[in-house]
Amino acid sequence: MTANETLSDTSKSPVGASLLANALDQPTSLLDEIPSSRAGSLPEVSGPTLEFKDVSLTLGRTTILDNVTFTVQPGHVHALVGPNGGGKSSLIKTLLGQMPHQGQLSLQWPGAPGTIGYVPQALEFDRGLPMTVDDFMAAMCQRRPAFLGLSKHYAGAIGEALERVGMQDKRKRRMGALSGGERQRVLLAQGLIPAPQLLVLDEPMSALDEAGIQVFERLLGDWRAAGITVLWIEHDLEAVGRLADRVTGLNRRVLFDSTPQQALTPERLLSLFSTHPRSAV
Repeated sequence: MTANETLSDTSKSPVGASLLANALDQPTSLLDEIPSSRAGSLPEVSGPTLEFKDVSLTLGRTTILDNVTFTVQPGHVHALVGPNGGGKSSLIKTLLGQMPHQGQLSLQWPGAPGTIGYVPQALEFDRGLPMTVDDFMAAMCQRRPAFLGLSKHYAGAIGEALERVGMQDKRKRRMGALSGGERQRVLLAQGLIPAPQLLVLDEPMSALDEAGIQVFERLLGDWRAAGITVLWIEHDLEAVGRLADRVTGLNRRVLFDSTPQQALTPERLLSLFSTHPRSAV
């Protein structure tokens, strides 16, 4: 990618495809109930600006996205909220090159193109597979075949990422034996290897227990302090109000885009979660 690359009116995005390829190669750093002195601080980076301009998506006769326009500022935690079926995950898939669209997606890097980390909402796999946490991390984060074990090049980063999410002591556990919250922590960890400048999070809190939520919230603070740009899909509006720098309400189209204090009012939320939104606020 170039430092400032724009994707427009294309059904197969070379930019999006590279984002997805990079996303499968990244780690995520999470702090569980681990003292911050052990986990250490993240190095400062310069995250990109992410711009959606008149992005539309139609499948058959159904409009999924309707001229979606907003900008994610560099180094900000930007939350995307809205009802189920409102197009949030579809918008992420257009960014990652998984769905055709019209309009423009623009990534503006401050220098050389960086790394994008992606954390999906859930992990679908055969729970009977004899795949340990280490095996999963090896498969997701390195080019070396997982059955050969962790490569020396990635072993340190993988160990640090798992420690940050509180899963260091469960590296030899089978993925199928983990709880839903534990699997979600592992997904967070893989999203941070290698260290990203842009993180795309699709409802990362959905399966987390209370301890995991504390880990995630601490990580958001770390990412903001480090200058990482975060695009975060989330249903927990209370968490969004406390943790996001900016909020975009999406129900097929953008209904508001402002600070949490301005966005999360009863009137705007009523418009957002209605079946047929009347007009942009």
